[in-house]
Amino acid sequence: MTPSEGHMPEVTSFAEIPPPTLADILGRDQVMDIGIRPLWSPVPRVAGPTFTVRCPPGDNLMLHAAIYRAEPGSVIVANTGDVDHAAAGGNVCAIAQRRGIAAFVLDGVIRDLAEIRELGFPAFARGVIPVPGGKSAVAPLNQEVRCGGVAVNAGDIVVADEEGIVVVPRARQEEVLRQAQAKLAKEAVETLDDWERAHSARVESILAEHGFVG
Repeated sequence: MTPSEGHMPEVTSFAEIPPPTLADILGRDQVMDIGIRPLWSPVPRVAGPTFTVRCPPGDNLMLHAAIYRAEPGSVIVANTGDVDHAAAGGNVCAIAQRRGIAAFVLDGVIRDLAEIRELGFPAFARGVIPVPGGKSAVAPLNQEVRCGGVAVNAGDIVVADEEGIVVVPRARQEEVLRQAQAKLAKEAVETLDDWERAHSARVESILAEHGFVG
């Protein structure tokens, strides 16, 4: 079974869950650092099973190989080794999009941002540089990688938008989805007045516990 098979109902549902809701459930360890961000705006929320790639500094061969191997709907998550060489550009993103790849999430940089923005291809990375990488280093695909400080394995689900990037481990997807849907359902019927009352009570209780007077 490929990483994307057997998970499509969950992936479709995860696209409806904002990253802050998932972060509340999963905690800081599953949220990529703020250096990896959408490179154009407004970027749509993307959710998909991960196809993972690791590249050494200055070489993008395996990322380029991945666009021909990842299943449609996949999010390609890559540690590209450095921020001195672009891992991908406009044509690579265009082919990825044409082949059904949902997004790139790169611990690295890209180039041809104007082209990628015009395509409407969701690209999350550390920035933009015009210098291309080389193509000579072969490495296994779909191995664990660290991206934005988070360990990512093939078949995990990534949910990403302008609020941030959250990685849902494959083994916890059903549990996390249930909790997230329940949390959103509860919030949907809560008025701002309800929230304010609960929030004020909590804040005042914590202040009192710490002896604050004022």
